Amino acid sequence: MAVGWSRDGAVQEQIDATVESEIELARKRLPVGESLTHCEECDAAIPEARRKALPGVRYCVACQSEVERNQKSAALYNRRGSKDSQLK
Repeated sequence: MAVGWSRDGAVQEQIDATVESEIELARKRLPVGESLTHCEECDAAIPEARRKALPGVRYCVACQSEVERNQKSAALYNRRGSKDSQLK
């Protein structure tokens, strides 16, 4: 199915590229290395269960929530600039 001026399949390719870039961004945010025993931010003890469940953890739950809240979800490409998306 053709949509506007795009060729057949372009919409699905755009969706796939968006999903792939978000997956890549999420993988880059995963912690690596050995887990810390105390939070890097507030120095609170990090429970052993959290350290085992998430190798490389550096923050307690409260500080990790704050870090994630402050992170911008920046897409690698602007895919929402099409005329069709502006008309909706």
